[in-house]
Amino acid sequence: DTVHTRGRLQRCTGIVLLTGHLHTQGTPPYVINLDPAVHEVPFPANIDIRDTVKYKEVMKQYGLGPNGGIVTSLNLFATRFDQVMQFIEKAQNVSKYVLIDTPGQIEVFTWSASGTIITEALASSFPTVVIYVMDTSRSTNPVTFMSNMLYACSILYKTKLPFIVVMNKTDIIDHSFAVEWMQDFEAFQDALNQETTYVSNLTRSMSLVLDEFYSSLRVVGVSAVLGTGLDELFVQVTSAAEEYEREYRPEYERLKKSLANAESQHQREQLERLRKDMGSVALDAGTAKDSLSPVLDPSELILTRGTLDEEDEEADSDTDDIDHRVTEESHEEPAFQNFMQESMAQYWKRNNK
Repeated sequence: DTVHTRGRLQRCTGIVLLTGHLHTQGTPPYVINLDPAVHEVPFPANIDIRDTVKYKEVMKQYGLGPNGGIVTSLNLFATRFDQVMQFIEKAQNVSKYVLIDTPGQIEVFTWSASGTIITEALASSFPTVVIYVMDTSRSTNPVTFMSNMLYACSILYKTKLPFIVVMNKTDIIDHSFAVEWMQDFEAFQDALNQETTYVSNLTRSMSLVLDEFYSSLRVVGVSAVLGTGLDELFVQVTSAAEEYEREYRPEYERLKKSLANAESQHQREQLERLRKDMGSVALDAGTAKDSLSPVLDPSELILTRGTLDEEDEEADSDTDDIDHRVTEESHEEPAFQNFMQESMAQYWKRNNK
């Protein structure tokens, strides 16, 4: 399974937690870091974008700010992502899971061209699950909670992949309040009544819109400090992978088949045009060809090229010792003589006038 992790400051902690848990289970994951701006990677990365693209050099060379530097670095890395796909395919023999840590800014990865290319490349080849990690202790305010949910909803509808919300830091505060807000609209409204700002009114309206989003959302509470909730998380990952095989893979296969059919049809049309062009050329050169001989298809021309009979090969081999320079001169001499005769005839004709 390929697992994306998202969510600002919680990402690295989540990757460390998942990596450590999988190592203790005897199934070490294949880990990829796609954040070019991180100072240190606190987990063993098999592939690190920083080894390929120097984030600060990109900023200097193109005169970019932090987010522009990250986007450009990802764009450069995306041009070589086919090589990363090959490494992942090879790693399938030894690693059951592939963990990919992506930049947390929504405009940098989720809504960027390179992020879309990377996500679709993975999703078209491997069971892919997106994990959004949020800070539970900082989401006790209903407005902040709604901001997190809108963020998660945006990622879900952009990637169109199985999605899991992981609420971290349950050792500080239990995530049950958030689950209640998602399941009970009235409970969330009661919490919002304590807010009197304009944002609270907007949040109240948005909570109605997100009701359908909550109904199909997988939510897991974990603690990176205590290591609790990980077993439930991987149960949800397995369920999400099954959902991918059941609902998402057929759609990707249909899209790939449709694209292949369109490309095949385009190739057939090009071949038909080429066949017509070859046929018209053969008809125009009728003096050089027997009218009863069939017109060769382009494929037949390709197949017959370089496949001479043994007699033809021997005849060709006999010409290797011919002095081509002498042959060319023997053709040039009569042509020059004809030219001189014609010139003299024209000269005498003008003078006789």
